[in-house]
Amino acid sequence: MQGILALEDGQVFWGEAFGAEGERAGEVVFNTSMTGYEEVLTDPSYKGQIVTMTYPHIGNYGINDEDFESTGVHVDGFVVRDLSASFSNWRAQQRLEDFLKKRGIIGLTEVDTRALTRHIRSRGAMRAVVSTLDDNPESLTEKARCSPGLIGRDLVKEVTCPEPYHWDESIRAPWRLAFPPDGPRTFHVVVYDFGVKHSILRCARDLGLDLTVVPASTTATEALELHPDGVLLSNGPGDPEALPYAVEAIRELMQRKPVFGICLGHQLMGLALGGKTYKLKFGHRGSNQPVRNHATGRVEITSQNHGFAVAADSLSPDVEVTHLNLNDQTVEGLRHKSLPAFSVQYHPEASAGPHDARYLFDDFLRLLQANS
Repeated sequence: MQGILALEDGQVFWGEAFGAEGERAGEVVFNTSMTGYEEVLTDPSYKGQIVTMTYPHIGNYGINDEDFESTGVHVDGFVVRDLSASFSNWRAQQRLEDFLKKRGIIGLTEVDTRALTRHIRSRGAMRAVVSTLDDNPESLTEKARCSPGLIGRDLVKEVTCPEPYHWDESIRAPWRLAFPPDGPRTFHVVVYDFGVKHSILRCARDLGLDLTVVPASTTATEALELHPDGVLLSNGPGDPEALPYAVEAIRELMQRKPVFGICLGHQLMGLALGGKTYKLKFGHRGSNQPVRNHATGRVEITSQNHGFAVAADSLSPDVEVTHLNLNDQTVEGLRHKSLPAFSVQYHPEASAGPHDARYLFDDFLRLLQANS
């Protein structure tokens, strides 16, 4: 079956459809990771986006639910160059094509993803429609232009948990050769679920932290009533400026408890500290982004997924930029000089990706210990 991806600027890409039939609108973006398509599909941060994988061969190790980052699939479309007809991995449970069909996600293969990626890099991420129902480019282009986009849109409310819950799963699994001991719980941490990845929760649990995950709309008062020793702000989708309720809560919590922000949590912390955010031309998505740690001078290779950034020149003198992206000099980390609060734009859990930044969870533990 033929499928089509139409961008709002009139550019059209044809391909062979796989997965579900239908039509969906979203912002078309690209991810440069060579592996990790399972994590990409199930990462809530991709809500509202049609994801293009730049690595040409996708699906060769199948699908298994141990690698999922949430309980659902959040992309609005999935575009690849070459879909593997079979898979080979001892943990695999099903084919990628069958998985997408069951979850109602439209996929396109045999697309010139190199040309699509170059177009996005030149023109920027933009609204698009992927369809197996309508083969009229003009009609689909108009639908793309009428779709809502991401700016000013609160997508977090569509992926956050409905009520608080306790998390007790670590990264341990029967197939791992080694894993951390299940030690005593040392600190109680409230995790704001803006679209949290399960790997973040697993890494935090492996530190011995007692985790209570709460909805994104939780007020500071409600969070403090849970008597936390610290607060973790998760990743999530969309425009941080569309979440004034979260910014207000974070601003108050930073005055009371140690706070660690990741990705969207980093952007929200930047806003709570008086800064501003802006939309990047085509964002950072992949597991090979170089970041300089100003404290050590080291370059870390990081996993990233974001389309917005904190403006460095909007930050007050009380806020220090701790990390910088070496590709485009955007802010990758913040620290308040007097409050126990810090954040990073990238993903220290790096699933899938390099583990250069895993130390940040240890930094959070030390911050909790210093303020206990």
